[in-house]
Amino acid sequence: MRRFLAVTVVGCVFAATTRTSAQEPFYKDKPIRIIVGLAAGGGFDTYARVIARHLAKHIPGKPTVVVENMTGAGSIIAANHVYNVAKPDGLTVGHFVGSYFLTQILGQEGINFDARKFEYIGAPSKDYVACAVPREKGVSTVVEWMASRAPLKIGGTGRGGTIENAIRIFQVALGLPVQLVSGYKGTSDVRLAIDSGELDAGCWEWGGMKIAWQQKLESGEVVVVLQAAPTAYGDLPNVPLARNLAKSDSSRRLLQAGVEVPGTVIRSFVLPPSTPKERVQILRKAFQDTMSDPEFLAEAKKSKLDVDPIAGEELKQNVDELFSLEPTMITKLRDILLK
Repeated sequence: MRRFLAVTVVGCVFAATTRTSAQEPFYKDKPIRIIVGLAAGGGFDTYARVIARHLAKHIPGKPTVVVENMTGAGSIIAANHVYNVAKPDGLTVGHFVGSYFLTQILGQEGINFDARKFEYIGAPSKDYVACAVPREKGVSTVVEWMASRAPLKIGGTGRGGTIENAIRIFQVALGLPVQLVSGYKGTSDVRLAIDSGELDAGCWEWGGMKIAWQQKLESGEVVVVLQAAPTAYGDLPNVPLARNLAKSDSSRRLLQAGVEVPGTVIRSFVLPPSTPKERVQILRKAFQDTMSDPEFLAEAKKSKLDVDPIAGEELKQNVDELFSLEPTMITKLRDILLK
């Protein structure tokens, strides 16, 4: 009888311990890594680090969230890593240039992922390309740039990335005289090259540009001359839209497909394919809760970060829209962006 009671007590204790263990949040005492595909100091890095400082408190178990920079090939190395190497356990999040979802469709070499299979957590905002020129270059409007005899040297971060896609399409759709200089690790390096006189102008996402160049933009030392958004940004009300300068309807469609639509997925935060659905949902909810967190919003405002969040489900729909491009447009984009 005593033995029976002892076994019963042990069994109850074991069952209680098992239930407690089962109820313990998966993320308790586990680190989450956010892998950023571009260099420290740029827009992607800044968004990731501000989000990381607030995300954990919205995840059951309150894990540690750290940011790691994995540069190379304009962020393709990071994207390939998240897709092929990172374990699909909900502990690795990728944040890399979303315009590569488009060039995957076009058949760009080196892309070893399928954007349709990532699990999308969310994005802090849409982000569209703007172009800015130091006033000392003598170009203060896009009209002056278009009339310039000498092309402006602009730095890129790799074929298929946001910058190089936009510049190549601007050359065709708008006739902008540009000399593309590729190979920079991130927009922070591009900005430094412009500041040193190595480059003449910059074209990249406005959300990152206004952070990196805040003082010079506010002082007027650097002037924004063009934006490739569907409608003007609230803080760029008088800067011309690329679509309004397009030479034809086909050029406007080219701008939309190659620059504007990718801007809706450019700042995606993703998980590897086959991540357990319950962990995807936990991180989606945590991301959305972070986007409305007063402390996060206060820091984002202080850092000049735009916050207009996109849910993971909507991001997936935007990616699917890219994959529905008509064959003739895919051929045009391939000829412009990859040849």
